[in-house]
Amino acid sequence: MDKRYYKEYYTLERGHWWFTVRAQILEDYVRRNIYKGSPLKILNVGVATGATSDMLAKFGEVTSLEYDADCCAFLREELNKEVINGSVLELPFGAGEYDLVCAFDVIEHVEDDTLAVREMKRVCKPGGDLFITVPALMVLWSQHDEVNHHFRRYKMSGVRALFEKDTDGSERFSSYFNSLLFPPIFVFRVLSKLLPKRSTKNNSGSDFGVFNNGFTNKLLAAFFRIELSWLRFSKFPVGVSILYSWKKS
Repeated sequence: MDKRYYKEYYTLERGHWWFTVRAQILEDYVRRNIYKGSPLKILNVGVATGATSDMLAKFGEVTSLEYDADCCAFLREELNKEVINGSVLELPFGAGEYDLVCAFDVIEHVEDDTLAVREMKRVCKPGGDLFITVPALMVLWSQHDEVNHHFRRYKMSGVRALFEKDTDGSERFSSYFNSLLFPPIFVFRVLSKLLPKRSTKNNSGSDFGVFNNGFTNKLLAAFFRIELSWLRFSKFPVGVSILYSWKKS
């Protein structure tokens, strides 16, 4: 993550429509499907500025891990948060330590995503859960992915293949999401490829700075939030992101 970008992240994670509603969707899933009332031991991989760890703390004790050393320094010095500087490719934990291992929009940042998933499985307890999100569909690839140092976007079949390489568990739930806004986002991404790249002189160049004024932000959040109720009983066949939950045997 570029230094300018992670500093923007603190505000974005707590106010931008995509981050705030995504957090609500993730929290709702954990509350309904994983949390049984007793505190969980949770590993959150790739915490950025910590908003997802704050959400997960409602369900137990959270260990936060972040690869970006500058982001770790920001968390410690500016927010007084505990964080471990480490890589998902070599998690500094013993086997079977965690009830729940989360990686929200993380494994697209690493070249060897097979090893990343294997490591998350390793530190998960038998009977525990892995819960991830990833960006969906290479047709949506844009400058946003480049400034975020993504290696890829995923099809659902690709995510399933990653988890099925080791037959030590089973899928609990999977769905695309950010689906209702897929048509305009698709058009925006396609058009952005035809236009000159956005300048990164005064911003990160990501999509998060686009359509982010007060009224538009509230409108998009309200529209995106409709998906929360839908995902409680059904799935979306296409979307900008993928949600995937897996249970270890």
